[in-house]
Amino acid sequence: MSAALPVLTLRRLDSSAPGFTAELDALIAFEAGQDPAVDATVAAIIADVRKRGDAALLEYTARFDGLCVAKAADLRISADAMREAWDAIPAAERGALTIAAQRIRDFHERQRGGGFSMRTDDGTELGQRVTPLDRVGIYVPGGKAAYPSSVLMNAIPAHVAGVGEIVMVVPTPHGARNPLVLAAAHVAGVSSAFTIGGAQAIAALAYGTPTIPAVDKICGPGNAYVAAAKRRVFGTVGIDMVAGVSEILVLADGTANPDWVAIDLFSQAEHDELAQAILITPDAGLIDRVAESAQRWLAQMPRAAIIAESFRRRGALIKVRDLAEACEISNRIAPEHLELAVGDPDALLPQLRHAGAIFVGHHSCEALGDYCAGPNHVLPTGRTARFSSPLGVYDFQKRSSVLRIAPGTARMLAGVASTLARGEGLVAHALSAEVRRDR
Repeated sequence: MSAALPVLTLRRLDSSAPGFTAELDALIAFEAGQDPAVDATVAAIIADVRKRGDAALLEYTARFDGLCVAKAADLRISADAMREAWDAIPAAERGALTIAAQRIRDFHERQRGGGFSMRTDDGTELGQRVTPLDRVGIYVPGGKAAYPSSVLMNAIPAHVAGVGEIVMVVPTPHGARNPLVLAAAHVAGVSSAFTIGGAQAIAALAYGTPTIPAVDKICGPGNAYVAAAKRRVFGTVGIDMVAGVSEILVLADGTANPDWVAIDLFSQAEHDELAQAILITPDAGLIDRVAESAQRWLAQMPRAAIIAESFRRRGALIKVRDLAEACEISNRIAPEHLELAVGDPDALLPQLRHAGAIFVGHHSCEALGDYCAGPNHVLPTGRTARFSSPLGVYDFQKRSSVLRIAPGTARMLAGVASTLARGEGLVAHALSAEVRRDR
């Protein structure tokens, strides 16, 4: 007997109603801060890995992933294993990975921008050098599901940036290695990979063990323990961001297909009970049609319970006065994914300032961006799109200023530097400039 279909509660809001602002604030409020219990557990794991290295990794991998191996070297996934996985997966999956990887690579190649140099007649040069990081670690979730797309989106930009070594860590519960993940690692240029996950994997990447090399930066999503560990090791290594739950905002008018809008909302709601799916439209009739479509779609969803809970907690269908107000509210929400399901999306683009990724027009669905369109799917969440950007090649590069100052320019600038240095009470700074002037 099939399980009963969960109840899909679709919250409806109206921007003209009294109290709308308070309702919206409550809807989008989500504290992604640290859970003290999680943080305490993570702190203990990181300290243990720093102290005991591989021995601690073996114990935690056995405890949390049910994978028991005799020595840390057995946690390594060889390049041969990744290549064999590539050869073994169905041709359709090889083709999909090939197309996705090529589109992602093509897009990120355009981000590589080099340095620059400004020269004056006396030989003074001021500029910037752009160099890749030496070694990065990418974390690929592997608990309840497998994410080959995360491998592509994290490894390919690093590879394009010229990173010397890309180290992948992925949990493999009870030793089950996902062939599609390994095949994605092969096609994306991963240098080495290990079957570890959780806070212990982050600690190993940050501090190194006899088996796991320490890296310069850690990227990739994970659960609360992974996020807490990334926060703790930041400063010893760089991190991309602390990822939150998935979000989608569909900004639509009467030209939108209600079936497409409903399933696009579901595409993020199915991720997690705390994921957020919001429709904003000036068309009250579209809200009704999307609500009806959502009820029909729900019966086809294997993750119907997750979708229903996501909508109950954080979903909404919002009626606004016009598309200009819709853009204002969208900027306030600053969503991870923003779809413009309207007749003239280009007219709205200048009004939209804050979003991780903007999907322009009816055919530009978020799912294509997640897997194969080309731009990165690692995006800022929790309103951080107000000040953060998608993952890209620039996250795997660093910039060094270059100063070649000719004698005449040094003499000319010395008085300025000396005055400011003495104003700060830093006499050695002042003298350092003055001796170039007075010599």
